[in-house]
Amino acid sequence: MSGPDATLTVLRPGACTLVVDRGRPHCRSLGVPVGGAADRAALAVGNALVGNPDDAAALEVALLGPVLRADRPLACVLFGAPFELHTDQRNLAAGKTFTLRPGEELHVGGTATGMRAYLCVRGGLHTPVILRSRSSLAPLTAGAELPCRSGEIAERSLGFSVGAGPISLPRKPPLLAVIPGPQADWFPPDALGGRSFAVANDSNRMGLRLAGEPLPWPGREMVSEPVCPGSVQATPDGRCIILGVDGQTIGGYPKISQVVGAHLDALGQYRPGDRIGLRIVELEEAEKLSQTRRERLRRWTARIRAASLSPS
Repeated sequence: MSGPDATLTVLRPGACTLVVDRGRPHCRSLGVPVGGAADRAALAVGNALVGNPDDAAALEVALLGPVLRADRPLACVLFGAPFELHTDQRNLAAGKTFTLRPGEELHVGGTATGMRAYLCVRGGLHTPVILRSRSSLAPLTAGAELPCRSGEIAERSLGFSVGAGPISLPRKPPLLAVIPGPQADWFPPDALGGRSFAVANDSNRMGLRLAGEPLPWPGREMVSEPVCPGSVQATPDGRCIILGVDGQTIGGYPKISQVVGAHLDALGQYRPGDRIGLRIVELEEAEKLSQTRRERLRRWTARIRAASLSPS
């Protein structure tokens, strides 16, 4: 497969635009966060729509997207939350593939629901590889140039975006399945039952801070130990933090629960003010949920990728 022969230039970076792939899970022993896409399923589907492997590097946009310009035609799609999308010459739609023409300015606006979407380009973004990943360590700035591969694509759409359709999680009611954490017995058995939390404004990719009635603090201290995305920690003031993909690798707060693998992608789509409830499940149910979601996503991306590479 040929190398990059085109450049996508960032004219305005938006609120938080990152180059992401599946991150660096193999580097956690070095203290490096997983990173990468906050919603891996949305990234995988977007990549499939343009014929890429699931983990090809793409742009993650959050809340308010960037303004970009290409010097050669690019086969693109924006998949995830339903962001407003247009160029300086025409209107476009999130979730539908399009060819970005040379010199055309692509404007990714805001979204009324959800938090993140992924701009995928056929062939992926060819930014430098650091620790076996192209995921950027800081948001892009104006003037950044992203090497990619030129191409064209016919218009195609699945008819749904994140939060809808057969591979997505229901967004309403926002109820996350969790299993008990290592320190769950430090808290009353019903500490999380029936509670509803609001996503606080100081949430980010490191974690979602939850506002609500404080949990009873057990009055105990612990030695720092490993944590991972989805760990639900309780702070001394009784607040909960759900760690995200950029969360640290060790922590000293007790872990009252752990979000199941099938629901981790949903964490990347919650925005400040959204409500979250936690539902405790047994390990067997957690494994079944995750296995079902993985298999469903695998089948869908295979079908989408095959269709995207077939003649129009």
